[in-house]
Amino acid sequence: QVQLVESGGGLVQPGGSLRLSCAASGGIFSIYDMGWYRQAPGKQRELVATITRGGSTNYVDSVKGRFTISRDHTKNTMYLQMNSLKPEDTAVYYCNAVRGNNYWGRGTQVTVSS
Repeated sequence: QVQLVESGGGLVQPGGSLRLSCAASGGIFSIYDMGWYRQAPGKQRELVATITRGGSTNYVDSVKGRFTISRDHTKNTMYLQMNSLKPEDTAVYYCNAVRGNNYWGRGTQVTVSS
């Protein structure tokens, strides 16, 4: 069973950048489809981006052109590069792995504010 730990969140000004990381352990990283989700206060958790085992990516419309999802199988780590951040990107960001079951990290807070 895979364990996921997110890092890289923090406070950033509008227009700034952050890179989130999701370190996986306890499983064979390369067999999982992966993704990033986020949950803002008072809102439901929503999909941000996904990346398949083969590297195919998908993004929610609101982050297209600003966020980039990637994965490094040699480091068992997935990334989310976030550029041109907006206040509406403020949320807790969660790492997800899927292979039959869904596995989740505990999340990392991203706050975009001046």
